[in-house]
Amino acid sequence: MNWREYVRNVTPYIPGEQPKIDNLIKLNTNENPYSPSGVVKDELKKLAEDYDCLRRYPKPNCDALEEALSEYYGLPREQIFTGVGSDDVICTLFLTFFHSSLPVLFADITYSFYEVWAEFAGFPKELVPVKEDLSIDINDYRKENGGIVIANPNAPTGKALPLEKIEEVLKFNRDSVVIVDEAYVDFGAESAVSLINKYDNLIVTQTYSKSRNLAGLRIGMAFASAELIAKVKAIKFSINSYTMNEPSLRLASAVLKDEKYFRECCDKVIKTREWSVEEFKKLGFTFPESSANFVFVTHSKVNANDIYKALRERGILVRHFSIPRIDNYLRISIGTDDEMKALFAALKEIVA
Repeated sequence: MNWREYVRNVTPYIPGEQPKIDNLIKLNTNENPYSPSGVVKDELKKLAEDYDCLRRYPKPNCDALEEALSEYYGLPREQIFTGVGSDDVICTLFLTFFHSSLPVLFADITYSFYEVWAEFAGFPKELVPVKEDLSIDINDYRKENGGIVIANPNAPTGKALPLEKIEEVLKFNRDSVVIVDEAYVDFGAESAVSLINKYDNLIVTQTYSKSRNLAGLRIGMAFASAELIAKVKAIKFSINSYTMNEPSLRLASAVLKDEKYFRECCDKVIKTREWSVEEFKKLGFTFPESSANFVFVTHSKVNANDIYKALRERGILVRHFSIPRIDNYLRISIGTDDEMKALFAALKEIVA
């Protein structure tokens, strides 16, 4: 017997590169370009004087954060689940709900981690092709299935479905768990959180990594009926009771108090995005309409991989996917105004 025969082999998710390059303009991982709220900085000062939060285990129920989220969203705690980023949350959801012999449905062009988790968890999947314009056709989800996952807005395309389309999916699939991944919802889409008390099979996930300017904290959450959340927490406590550290719980709770700054940062990203799409058009790029903090662009004359390499040589990172159907696209995160101006100065040289 050889132990190698019993090792689980999967094709891992490949995150955006994080090289150590001086004066790098990093537009490849959809991070928020602005600093966290001053409320977070104040809380960090308090944490510096409280070493007990490092010496002791954190509260496994994530009390402070769940209470803060409960107040912010107007939901009882029983309808809230938190985890180490939305990746951790969604992975736990997959392990909890997808055990049918029927395939789980998600788009063929979407967050590529879904396919990795499906392989890891060992459940059948069906990749539903998006249309030629890269949009999701909800009629493709009117079939027997073991669950549905929709990123809204979708990544890497940035396209969003209106809330009434999400509700149509829910109406047709009352016997399936439907996960709506809203990592980018605060940049122009409508949240489905308003539907969770209407549809007991709906789970909505969100994250602090994009619109909350706190990717480094790794904070994610899910909202659903109390029955669904209870099932998820049972799995969580069967894997690891102490998934989130105390400093992260405190900081994530504190940031919800600064709604004004949150809205200002989202508005700045949206404003810069709208200016950027006009600049992309001037340079001959085309792209689907984005409701996220990135734009998914292609150029008719210059190959995307060539543009990616030329930008990298100039110290500007964007994301290129070597995937059929989208291998001539680049996903470009929205940075500060100065970062985007530097990007367009470089692109003028490259695509001229």
